[in-house]
Amino acid sequence: MLRLTDITLARGARILLKGASVTVFPGHRVGLVGANGAGKSSLFALVLGELHQDAGEVELPARWVISHVAQELIDARRDALDFVMDGDTELREVEGAIRDAESAHEEGEKAALLHARYDEIGGYSARSRAQALMSGLGFGPEAEARPVASFSGGWRMRLNLARALMCRSDLLLLDEPTNHLDLDAVLWLEDWLRAYPGALLLITHDREFLDSVVGSIVHVDSQKLTTYAGNYSAFERQRAERLAQQQAAHEKQQRTRAHLQAFIDRFRAKATKARQAQSRIKALEKLEDIAEAHVDSPFTFAFREPPVKPKLLFRVAEADVGYDGKAVVSGIEWSVYIGEAIGLLGPNGAGKSTLLKTIVGDLEPVSGTIIRSPDLRIGYFAQHQVEKLRLEESAMWHVARLAPGVREQELRDFLGGFDFRGDQVFQRVADFSGGEKARLALALIVWERPNLLVLDEPTNHLDIEMREALAQALQDFEGTLIVVAHDRHLLEATTDQWWLVADGRVAPFDGDLDDYREWSRQYRVRGAGSGEAGKGVDRKAQKRAEAEVRQKLAEAKKPFEKKIAGIEKELAALLPEKESLDAWLASGEAYGDAMRAELAERSRRHGEVAARIARLEEDWLWASAEMEAAVNRARE
Repeated sequence: MLRLTDITLARGARILLKGASVTVFPGHRVGLVGANGAGKSSLFALVLGELHQDAGEVELPARWVISHVAQELIDARRDALDFVMDGDTELREVEGAIRDAESAHEEGEKAALLHARYDEIGGYSARSRAQALMSGLGFGPEAEARPVASFSGGWRMRLNLARALMCRSDLLLLDEPTNHLDLDAVLWLEDWLRAYPGALLLITHDREFLDSVVGSIVHVDSQKLTTYAGNYSAFERQRAERLAQQQAAHEKQQRTRAHLQAFIDRFRAKATKARQAQSRIKALEKLEDIAEAHVDSPFTFAFREPPVKPKLLFRVAEADVGYDGKAVVSGIEWSVYIGEAIGLLGPNGAGKSTLLKTIVGDLEPVSGTIIRSPDLRIGYFAQHQVEKLRLEESAMWHVARLAPGVREQELRDFLGGFDFRGDQVFQRVADFSGGEKARLALALIVWERPNLLVLDEPTNHLDIEMREALAQALQDFEGTLIVVAHDRHLLEATTDQWWLVADGRVAPFDGDLDDYREWSRQYRVRGAGSGEAGKGVDRKAQKRAEAEVRQKLAEAKKPFEKKIAGIEKELAALLPEKESLDAWLASGEAYGDAMRAELAERSRRHGEVAARIARLEEDWLWASAEMEAAVNRARE
């Protein structure tokens, strides 16, 4: 297992972790969450040996193979397929040894052992394994022979991800793996990770991805690592309960402090009460400070009402869209009205972004027409909009350019809603992180009060709090929304109809995102170009298949559910007792002279309860991991 014990980790003068501990068991899938800058990526660097702890101990089995996604390409001249296969280093070493043996005309036991090892590690199926990884991440067969250097930055990151997955690792570290993926690739990666047999540490701001993949959450906060059983939704519930209890304990402690201080201030100078006052001073000093709980989002923005709201925003009539006179999507008939909230679905390369660029006017249709309302006001977010920001200028300069004559304080207040505060509003955009640039680009769109929002992957580089704030703002938006995104939480929270772009057509999709997951799987199996994109899913057949799957999964879970329920029942009884003991031990009442015997007894009980809770949580994690493994086997 991976065990970090009492870790202190500093970057320069800033302490990221202090006395932090966490354990990751074989086969466990753990999500790492926390505010930007809390130390999540530094924790990865610590595990990889790229950083060294200032105190504490990192324990890792010597034989464990660790895989992670490189930030730079090692050899961009390699063909893509060979580059991905290079991720299995032992495979390449054995292949090299076999070549050396053959060139030296060696035969006998050594050659037999090498070929046997090659077979054991799946050498004869390695090429097809690499091809499956590339296909799942959106690469077509023609991409396999292309040199890595010929791909754009986003596609190179996909190749790096495929290379990391190719490694037969014991521990896989993934830092924002979905950032450069479309929805289909995210769904495929989700399935792949659920079947991955090793331990997984995952950093992502995609809450649906976390919910689907991980079995526990480690929260990086206040220089500590706190483990929560369950997925991200369970973490949110547990953390809300813990914060409510922390706030109650904080308020009670403040009352105790005030009471002790009042006694000290009143009687300190009186000879008859001096001894009691000294006792209160010692009790006050012993109180361990309980911080006030707060989880307020730093984002407080909303889309203002559009100044005009025409009924029909645009109509696409018998249009083909594409590049250089070549149609990617053909025969489009589409009318979009005010108040609609549309999510575009479809495989990578099907033409979703091309369609959006044509709608906003960045591309002309190959044929046909687009009739736009004269009152149409478009707010368009795409990666190239972020790249259009003036790097040498500030956030204030960008907004002021759109709002001549508006007071600086009003602009400051507006930017503050996107968490640009204080002197940061005058900082160069060149010094911003990717998330900060995306937030600024969104802020500029919000300021202009559009009646049509066209968003192409708006959540890349945004943290969970900003994604949630964006989803809430879009729910209240009074115009029309068309969005392409791999973030399912955003899609489900903000859209009420789906259109599918596939096989050169665009058509309404009758279903939800669960239906689309099944459609995507079938599409990959049958291959693109079958002309069946608009047909959706056979609902009756799907219902029967889903019922069969549910039955298999229920049978797989049954042996474990009773054990897990028993653990959860005992935890439910122990947690309130521990919280009560925590609150009592934090109070001034516990340290009076008359309470010595009770303090000893409650301290002993507190230790017993804390140890039992730790053991139960560990048992819960193991049982959950075993159940997940059984479920994954049932899915196959």
